[in-house]
Amino acid sequence: MHKDLSRDYANGDFIAGAETYPPRWATEAAAMRRRLGDRARTGLPYGDGTRQTLDLFLPETSAPAGLMVFIHGGYWMANDAASWSHLAQGALARDWAVALPTYTLAPNARIHQITDEIETAITLAADLVPEGPIVVTGHSAGGHLSARMACADRAPAWADRLARVVPISPLSDLRPLMQTDMNRTLHLDLAEAEAESPALLARRAGVDCTVWVGGQERPAFLWQARLLSEDWDCAWHVAPGLHHFNVIDDLADSESLLMRTLLD
Repeated sequence: MHKDLSRDYANGDFIAGAETYPPRWATEAAAMRRRLGDRARTGLPYGDGTRQTLDLFLPETSAPAGLMVFIHGGYWMANDAASWSHLAQGALARDWAVALPTYTLAPNARIHQITDEIETAITLAADLVPEGPIVVTGHSAGGHLSARMACADRAPAWADRLARVVPISPLSDLRPLMQTDMNRTLHLDLAEAEAESPALLARRAGVDCTVWVGGQERPAFLWQARLLSEDWDCAWHVAPGLHHFNVIDDLADSESLLMRTLLD
């Protein structure tokens, strides 16, 4: 009988004041959109689904240095782009455009379908920001999706522009999730878990990768991050003292190590 791994992936249960983070994120994100005014283009459709939309934030310059994409987490089952607008601050200060896709959530979409949606969303963003490199980052489930964009089995129209991915606290091997309560919603089987696990797939040649994770994260997430860095033979960084909910905060700081890793 397989061990139940649900506790291994229960991040909020091990973060003091975890319930205070989502409302803070939403407040800061809304304030960011207000500050940007007409430089915030929200709800751009990249498909026919109600959640197939993209938020695009433009820097003050008329010619962005490039495009950064941030993909939200929530175990493919929760959240949308609207809670994360404030994380665009760091890249915007460096004159990069920032795209934040929303995607269909499980159980209404399987993980392989969500992967396809993200590729389509970035295709729209790349068309809207046609010049400069593309870097893709994301958090947790979004970390998984950002890594998937760098896998050799994907061939997006913008592949030649993809310079780097920085998966933050990524889920890189999905097979353990089959042993969690979440799988009642995700409906992962072994074939999909293997086909959608970046750590089991080759990285596309020429795409740089640094895996990012908080030093105070659950052991399962430290393992997931280390596994991807080993299997892809790429750098990884353990951010001292940070947990699963605050490891993304440095995206808002243009001079943070995380932002320098992404954009320099």
